[in-house]
Amino acid sequence: MALNRREFVQSLGAATGAALALPELLTALPLPQHTPRTASGAIQLDSNENPYGPSPAACAAITASESIACRYPDVNDTAMVERLAQFYQLPANQILLGCGSTEILRCADMAFLQDGPNGPKSAIAAEPTFETVLGFAKVMQANPIKVPQTSDHRHDLKAMAAAVTPATGLIYICNPNNPTGTIVSKEELQAFMQQVPATVPVLVDEAYYDFVTDPSYATVVPWIAQYPNLIVARTFSKVYGLAGMRLGYALGSAEMISALRRYRLGMNANVGVLRAALASFADAAHVADQRQKMIACRTWLCGELDRDHRAYIPSHANFLMIDLGRDVHPVIGAFAERKILVGRKFPSMGNWMRITIGKPAEMQAFMAGLRAIVPSAA
Repeated sequence: MALNRREFVQSLGAATGAALALPELLTALPLPQHTPRTASGAIQLDSNENPYGPSPAACAAITASESIACRYPDVNDTAMVERLAQFYQLPANQILLGCGSTEILRCADMAFLQDGPNGPKSAIAAEPTFETVLGFAKVMQANPIKVPQTSDHRHDLKAMAAAVTPATGLIYICNPNNPTGTIVSKEELQAFMQQVPATVPVLVDEAYYDFVTDPSYATVVPWIAQYPNLIVARTFSKVYGLAGMRLGYALGSAEMISALRRYRLGMNANVGVLRAALASFADAAHVADQRQKMIACRTWLCGELDRDHRAYIPSHANFLMIDLGRDVHPVIGAFAERKILVGRKFPSMGNWMRITIGKPAEMQAFMAGLRAIVPSAA
């Protein structure tokens, strides 16, 4: 669909012009929170982290950053943006760093979900998916529109496109999706982008991009020039092993990134994570090694579940959803008693348990616990 650039820029102005009049909602409603951990010394298979941690080069960079910890991170921030610009062959003004990709999602909500001339905006997302966008939509007093997934647990892109109205301020697509681990193909996304009005921002979250092996999948970063309403979110929290240090980034048209930038916290990345991310980005061998380890462990886990004749959703990420055939909540508690932390309950998939791919010994402990807590019917 051809973009009327003047109409698009005007819509951005309408969405962001009321920034100074933002109501005092950020303290009136609860923000999305990470599930707290309570079991000391537990095997942590609950938060889709990389259990191997940062690369040695990143760790060395973190240590070396101690000497500049007293300095503001401006220079390192610029260096990180320039490195990303070089890698993706984009101008620096089409890149925005965030405190994890979570800040990118918050900025998108604040930029595009403020009340328009016809009342509250809406945000469209799959159900279930990563909750942050819809959580902040509630904070913005926007309408969260949840579109049920398909029978094979994927985004129903046709239904999501059909849900678009003049009030739609943002569409969120997590690909691969959290918590299902499923993907939508390049062709499906291309058809979706052509169907959605060009004035509606579409945010594609590629946090788990590195774990996909399916040839039908592709990043949408090369589409940015074709679709000025497209935003791509990436993170250093997953394959790079920097979840605890918080760094993500957004890629998009200059108009999109400018709209997000209005709501970015100043100096939102510390020198330690910026130095670590630069080192990690240069360590392609480590990324390949981490990817191979987690894919191999994912394959092993699927084989064990197949051997037990257990139902699960084939995953393209570093986690997996398993059908327990019963309410997952007491099972989560039973695992915690064994000092194994597994994913939280997702309301629309109450019988399914999400398990992060850990180290081989951790996965063996998980399978032993699963067989004891929920014996196979086979």
